[in-house]
Amino acid sequence: MSDSGANEILIEPRELAGWLDSGTPPLLLDVRTAEDYSNGHIPGAVHLDLWGVSLIDTSDPPLRSFLWMIEHVLALRGVTNDRGIVVYSATSDARAARVFWFLEYFGHSDVRLLDGGIAAWRAGNGPLTQSATPPTASTWTGSPVDARLATWTDVRDRLGRGDVAVLDTRSDDEYCGRLVRAARGGAIPGAVHIEWTKNLTPSGTFKSRDDLERMYSAAGVTPDREVIPYCQGGYRAAHAYVALRVLGYPRVRNYLGSWKEWGDRTDLPIEQPSEA
Repeated sequence: MSDSGANEILIEPRELAGWLDSGTPPLLLDVRTAEDYSNGHIPGAVHLDLWGVSLIDTSDPPLRSFLWMIEHVLALRGVTNDRGIVVYSATSDARAARVFWFLEYFGHSDVRLLDGGIAAWRAGNGPLTQSATPPTASTWTGSPVDARLATWTDVRDRLGRGDVAVLDTRSDDEYCGRLVRAARGGAIPGAVHIEWTKNLTPSGTFKSRDDLERMYSAAGVTPDREVIPYCQGGYRAAHAYVALRVLGYPRVRNYLGSWKEWGDRTDLPIEQPSEA
């Protein structure tokens, strides 16, 4: 994706190379597996793998504890408020999107996602190294932006409202309840279904702004509505969050507990869509 309007969210390999060569390079976070990082990463990148670190109860006490842990890990990796951050993964995938979302939730004002990830970096003949860069821990603490996160009560209280779009980013089988990954299968009532992979081109970069705008608008996910993406555990939902941020949507909340929480809670309503 090369649309200039997305520059504050996505960064392309050539732009990143110039920033890394500047006097004020960004903190570069490689969020792939440790094995992938050790096999070759962008010089200077610090490793951070948060995959599998999930929360399935967004009630206040566990939510606060979980977010404190994530905030602490980010500080250990060197996050500060006065240094830009670039997050990258294999492509523009859900790993990168979720760390991007965490940083925006904690109020960081200058975080980007490398569009196309290390695949795009390699395609542009960017250098790689196997030499690990040790992180320099900081004393950073975030300033949480509550409007970027949704809990189960936030979703429940918004069901049926015309000014809110609940967005299911899972696969067709998960959405229709054919693949059950919680106590119950199905979907949050009234949810719009757009699988997260539809945000991407075959090469793993985000689609153009025009293509993304057409897709979401056709489904009724428009910028005048508050949008709450969800998936199984807030990963694919974070990818939709990034896509909608690229489009400039002003109100997007990642439902962190997502279907694992909602489907396990028998006091919350579900539906069984017949078609995806």
